[in-house]
Amino acid sequence: MAKFNPYIQHTPSSSSSPQPPKRDRMWDALGRCGKILEGYGKMAGEAAENVWHHIKVSPSIGDVAKARFVQGTKLLAEGGPERLFHHTFGVIPEEKYLHSYACYLATPTGPVNGTLYITTKRLAFCSESPLYCSSSPPGQSEWLYYKVVIELNRVANLRPSPNLLDPSEKDIHLVTKDGHEFWFLGFLSFSRALKNLNEALKGSSS
Repeated sequence: MAKFNPYIQHTPSSSSSPQPPKRDRMWDALGRCGKILEGYGKMAGEAAENVWHHIKVSPSIGDVAKARFVQGTKLLAEGGPERLFHHTFGVIPEEKYLHSYACYLATPTGPVNGTLYITTKRLAFCSESPLYCSSSPPGQSEWLYYKVVIELNRVANLRPSPNLLDPSEKDIHLVTKDGHEFWFLGFLSFSRALKNLNEALKGSSS
């Protein structure tokens, strides 16, 4: 029997899963939305390597482009990543939005493409698109967003970890104080994500 994880949430989608853009728009969406989300401070070599790693994690290039297209649409609709975070996860007192990073979350059924948000109070992940989930009774199913919300004061350890399939690549391994583990992988900007995660954790404990 699977161990209950209090940090995982599933939110019903208000609409059917978005349709993928035309192929000639996918690559434009991938580059454009990555820039919107990550900023412009990367070195060219590191950026190319991170984008390639991000693409390799996904089962298909089309899925990557679709996710970046969906993310870009959300950002434009909400008015930026901070407002999108507040709309998705709500606001708690004295919380300040810091950063957001495109990445994947490892799950028992495979990596889920989404965005990791960092604030002064929480780490939060949300899938870019709702996932199709079967439920009981048999024959019923629904589209659900996959979310993880962890308060910074619940984090026991966070460190870079070699990818299980390719040790030359790095993931971020997080362990909570009550023993739950999470692996975030395929970052478009791994070094910056790790640095800002560690800084947020230090800031929450000071």
